[in-house]
Amino acid sequence: MLDVSDEVRSEIGDDEADRLLGGAHAPDSYECTSCRTPGDSLQEPTSTVLFVGEETAVLAFAHARCIPSQVVPVAEEQLVGAVRSISQAQVGAPAAAGGPAVPPPAPAASAALAGPPTGAPAQPSAPGQAAILGITCGLVLHGETGHASLVVEPTGPVGRPGNTSGTDEFLDLLQDAGFQLVTDLDKTPDQLPGWSVLVAMGKLHAILQPAAAGGSTGWWQAHQPLQVTEAWRIAASQMAEVTMYAVPAGMVGRQPREDLLRQALERAVALGQVVAASLPLAGT
Repeated sequence: MLDVSDEVRSEIGDDEADRLLGGAHAPDSYECTSCRTPGDSLQEPTSTVLFVGEETAVLAFAHARCIPSQVVPVAEEQLVGAVRSISQAQVGAPAAAGGPAVPPPAPAASAALAGPPTGAPAQPSAPGQAAILGITCGLVLHGETGHASLVVEPTGPVGRPGNTSGTDEFLDLLQDAGFQLVTDLDKTPDQLPGWSVLVAMGKLHAILQPAAAGGSTGWWQAHQPLQVTEAWRIAASQMAEVTMYAVPAGMVGRQPREDLLRQALERAVALGQVVAASLPLAGT
């Protein structure tokens, strides 16, 4: 009951993919690389997840309900470190040990620390310095239903490549990618094809966007996986999606409670300064 996606097949080759599907190289039992609970590839749908660095690749297994079969790019040094840790942990262990834990994605220029529900915002960037994206995790009510949400706010203006004027085009860039202007915070935004939020082991790892060559690539990646609350994780899992809001620098800021976060978002919506989309959940 193994699933090998087209993008995983293209990375590992048809022969290896066929051997996996034939049961030659797939463990009957495994530890899900997403939720870390036991899985059985003979009894339940199972996804192959390929973590790819510059020179190293690690194939892991996950419940299909937790994460679809996909290729996840990560930093080479982090992937090598994960392989080393797995090898040390498996000394004397049975050969059918489960797949590796999700390695932390590569640090990105736009990565910043976050946490539920407030998320530590990055300090304002100095003039001429690249802006950093701050991420806040929290439940935002859509009517009477709490939706797992991310609020993305840069530390300064974000311009198009080559633009040195200092003009903030952050929301314009996201609207070009398919995000919609928010006029009613109670309305759940449409889902954006090709984008997703990677959550594994109860931590936020990355926001993924479509890659030019197919598959997914990191739009935002955490320096270290960010812990989310159990309520946030459950809401995301139940709806299989996360609402991503984006605002210009200084629009929402740090809010100590989720009700205050919503109020700050409502003020930004009234000013026409919020774009959003629903992003499918990759992981649990």
